[in-house]
Amino acid sequence: MKQPTTPSLHAVGAPSKGAPRPQPAAPLLAAEHVAKAYPDASGRPLPVLGDVSFSVAAGEFVSVVGPSGCGKSTLIQILTGLMPPGSGQVSLSGRPVTEPPAEMVLVFQQYSKSLLPWRTVMGNMLFGMENLSELSKSDREERARRYLREVGLSGFERLYPSQLSGGMQQRLAMARALARDPQILIMDEPFSSVDAFTRQELQDLVLRIWQEHGTTVLFVTHDIEEAVYLSTRVLALSGRPTQVLEDLPVDLPYPRNQLTTREHPRFLHLRHHVYELVGAAGRQSAAAMTNKG
Repeated sequence: MKQPTTPSLHAVGAPSKGAPRPQPAAPLLAAEHVAKAYPDASGRPLPVLGDVSFSVAAGEFVSVVGPSGCGKSTLIQILTGLMPPGSGQVSLSGRPVTEPPAEMVLVFQQYSKSLLPWRTVMGNMLFGMENLSELSKSDREERARRYLREVGLSGFERLYPSQLSGGMQQRLAMARALARDPQILIMDEPFSSVDAFTRQELQDLVLRIWQEHGTTVLFVTHDIEEAVYLSTRVLALSGRPTQVLEDLPVDLPYPRNQLTTREHPRFLHLRHHVYELVGAAGRQSAAAMTNKG
């Protein structure tokens, strides 16, 4: 395997303009007319997800954005099989998702709570692979070290999560997820708790991993600039009851760069367009809640 480099703020992501990515194939993950409601204080159903339909093909990097409180976390729980939909269906490779599938890994927003504080960095890595019976103990250890190198944590194997910075803890959570070799990596606002510079480093790290491993990524974020910077497509959600307002291709050139990409006229246009969509949806949702109150 090619020796990974330390993540930086230089150009990262998919191959250069001269080597375009293959066109997406058949859907890997599909949500079909997914809806969900919770009971309100009086026991009546309060719709959260209205009618959500979209698909993600193998090899894509798709981001999901929407107004605060629109149900993004509820959608993620349904997509990963942690919660059943009220109606509709989620499928992975054509099979209905009724429980968390082995081919899918979720990286949580609160990375510090997903790591086991009583286990070392290596112990956390091995915990994520304990049910991979096809791998011997030495194979698991070798795979753990390989992914720790990829995220820049080689040499930290004996430390505990409390001895790592927030950014390092999130790198560990990502490495543990990738060590399972998932078909699809789902990330729920994974960089929201780190500082701005660390956030940019982690953005470039996940782009490099996406490029080198071909892992399909579904990335949920409240940061519209982040969504446009990272993705091949952005799904803009409405307010409650939520549906997909627009499925927007991000036709920015690769490789991406934290400075030049964000100054690109097309990036500015896309950012403005998504801000308009999500901002209008948020205002409509707030007005509806006010009128209902």
